[in-house]
Amino acid sequence: MPRSILRAVVTFNTLLRAAGLDPAAVRLARHQDHRHAGRPSPFALWLAADGRFELYQRLQSRPVFGDATHLASFVVDHADDTLFAGLYSIGPVGRASAGTVDPVSGRDVGGIFLYDLQLHPALADYRGRLVIEWGPGFRSWLQLARRKDKPLLELRRTFAPPPFPGYLDFRSSLGALPALPPAWVAHLRAARGIYLLTDPETGQLYVGAATGISGFWGRWLDYAADGHGGNRLLRSRAPADYSVTILEVASSSATEQEILDLEVRWKTKLRSREFGLNAN
Repeated sequence: MPRSILRAVVTFNTLLRAAGLDPAAVRLARHQDHRHAGRPSPFALWLAADGRFELYQRLQSRPVFGDATHLASFVVDHADDTLFAGLYSIGPVGRASAGTVDPVSGRDVGGIFLYDLQLHPALADYRGRLVIEWGPGFRSWLQLARRKDKPLLELRRTFAPPPFPGYLDFRSSLGALPALPPAWVAHLRAARGIYLLTDPETGQLYVGAATGISGFWGRWLDYAADGHGGNRLLRSRAPADYSVTILEVASSSATEQEILDLEVRWKTKLRSREFGLNAN
């Protein structure tokens, strides 16, 4: 349905009432967090569908949901649209145990509030398909549904994950790799070549080569597993959530030695042995 027509016909509160829910008891949450460079976004966590998005919104530094019984969650997607992620029942609130890690910041948040949120079956058909107009108050990430009746902008036929950006435009971090869409992982498995790790604190560079049958993806998982991927200099440093980018994609017919020669060329260009993290 065209956005202009949908906006004029129905609002989000219309859907809540049709599902038997009182907007006065529903909080609206819009999740978009740019504070932690290199870390997965709430949208990426929601795409991963492995429980980390739910943990992220359960963790709160203060009691934010009041006496609401339900939470309607939205994420800002790759097109900068406010996409409906799901409706949750709000249960009791406790405290996060020591060692609990926030999936977005990567920090230990033990001791802060931990809500019991359970995915509710109402509006399930709209998850990943419904786009609303949040309005100008982007900083007001949490609002009362009865006070802010959101116009509906679009109802998509199906949910489509963001398209792969291309190898040379790909940006991520080691910590964000598990949240990548499966189609992106397939692309990264299929290609070999030269990649760059950047220390998020110092900016120092490490040039590496992906030569195995699992391509860039398989090589990066080595670093994600142990923090150093077998590299002598990285092993001597404290673990870091390195950012990962691709410098050059090798030909599908390239031999391992040809890829290693490309690695040497990039080390020389970027002087990563003199000023970076390459030991040889």
